[in-house]
Amino acid sequence: MRIALDVMGGDNAPDAILDGAVAALDLLGADDRIVLVGDEGSIVEGLRESGVAGDVHFEIEPTTQIIGMSETPTVALREKPDSSIAKWGWLGSRKAPDDKRCDVIISAGNTGACVAAAQMRMRRLPGVHRPGIAVTLPTFFGPVVVCDVGANIAPKPMHLHQYGHMAGIYANKVLGVDNPRIALLSVGSEEGKGTSMVKDTAKLMKADPEINYVGYVEGRELFDNKCDVCITEGFTGNVVLKLAEGMASGVFKTIARELFEYDPEIAMKFEPVVKSIYKKHDYHEYGGAPLLGANGTCLIAHGSSEARTIRAAVRAAFTFQRLGVNDAIIKALAKSDSTSASADTEDVAP
Repeated sequence: MRIALDVMGGDNAPDAILDGAVAALDLLGADDRIVLVGDEGSIVEGLRESGVAGDVHFEIEPTTQIIGMSETPTVALREKPDSSIAKWGWLGSRKAPDDKRCDVIISAGNTGACVAAAQMRMRRLPGVHRPGIAVTLPTFFGPVVVCDVGANIAPKPMHLHQYGHMAGIYANKVLGVDNPRIALLSVGSEEGKGTSMVKDTAKLMKADPEINYVGYVEGRELFDNKCDVCITEGFTGNVVLKLAEGMASGVFKTIARELFEYDPEIAMKFEPVVKSIYKKHDYHEYGGAPLLGANGTCLIAHGSSEARTIRAAVRAAFTFQRLGVNDAIIKALAKSDSTSASADTEDVAP
């Protein structure tokens, strides 16, 4: 398998990204390759300092430009055609030469630019209207997949309906959830609540026998075992994701501080337990979030990714490929009434 890794994307790039690539070497087979996309000088120096210069598992795809985290995605891609994200998307496309084409692309860079590059270069799977980013939220009852968290902030009901199919398949294939319960995020559990888009999506979900639709869930119910998959639009989903990350971090820091202030000896005894629980709720352990619906495997990692995040993303890429998630999505959408001829006429820009 060939993996294109955007070395210049993320708050801690390029050092943390390169360190993560090096840390992932033990995951690679003899024929696997990681294509490092970015500034050639930085990459060569980083590999030399890590003691892996010349390792056959690494290839370099040099670029001269960088898209910053705050830049406007489509404008940046147009004005910076030799940026690491633009080249990264091209490597994952069917238009790249056979000797350069990659099976997986991974980036911790500007999310909007990554989504735009993937859609413009990789295009969409057959039948997919718009790709969506799916993240896994750990809870005490098991993981919950939330889709979308940033790819599509102005969706149509048919887009959210398809997210139900795609995220449900992801939960089943990757997380092992049998017949996952699909819910829509809303401001209440009553059917009369929510925006017109949410209500229209609910009608599509209820009418689809291929989806195990369980109704609306409120934000707090994401952690109460009410669903396995939560569907929402990208703006709200991103807010939910960041809120959950901040809350988890704050709670564990508070517990650690309170224990230490109460009794340092007790705090030291509980430290392994607290660390173990925190690890289960640490987004770094999950690596990248898949852009479901892209015609290929695209993983978008957190902007603050560390080396261990990148290693986890490489591990997740192997799992995604091995379990045939995209093939399952194509088959599911072919059976669904949500697939229509109008999907082929939609603009692919986010």
